Amino acid sequence: MSAVHAHAGARVVAGESFMDRLNSTWHERGLQIFMFIVLAHWAEHLVQAIQIYVLGWPVPKSLGVLGLFYPWLIRSETLHYGYALVMLIGLFMFRRGFAEPDAKRWWTIALVIQFFHHFEHLLLFGQYLTGHNIFDRPVPTSLIQLWVPRVELHLFYNTIVFIPMVIAMYYHMFPAKTVPGVRCTCAWDRSKAAA
Repeated sequence: MSAVHAHAGARVVAGESFMDRLNSTWHERGLQIFMFIVLAHWAEHLVQAIQIYVLGWPVPKSLGVLGLFYPWLIRSETLHYGYALVMLIGLFMFRRGFAEPDAKRWWTIALVIQFFHHFEHLLLFGQYLTGHNIFDRPVPTSLIQLWVPRVELHLFYNTIVFIPMVIAMYYHMFPAKTVPGVRCTCAWDRSKAAA
């Protein structure tokens, strides 16, 4: 693909920071890696839901994919906190590369929602580390989990973060013609696709 970020160029420029490169020459590959991580997180939650609702496993035994082999990852909150943190950092770090106004707006919405989702996982992780659960609950509990069961809640969180990410990616990959000079290697060249 020959399209490049207009604000940074296709070549690595001397003195460019890591963030500059991440949001220019490395943007497409970086987003591909980030989306793989996001989809792996989704897979963990979906497998856990299948284990509960399709296979009929009890919730404490429904540990997703990695949790079946490394149960401590789930029970210690390490896996999901790690995913939540990586998603928050990724959404923040890649935001600058979404130069198109619509793409940036939707990516920012995902970032704000993920900030709260991360906070909920931080609460769970903190309870596990300290051994003190909030509201005298028998297990680590997030705030919204007081009203919504945990499995469903985190499926919901991942959905409401993922949807604006997909919308942002659409606007980023198919930029409006009215946005002058904004072009990334992520963008599909419509003229070549039509040929």
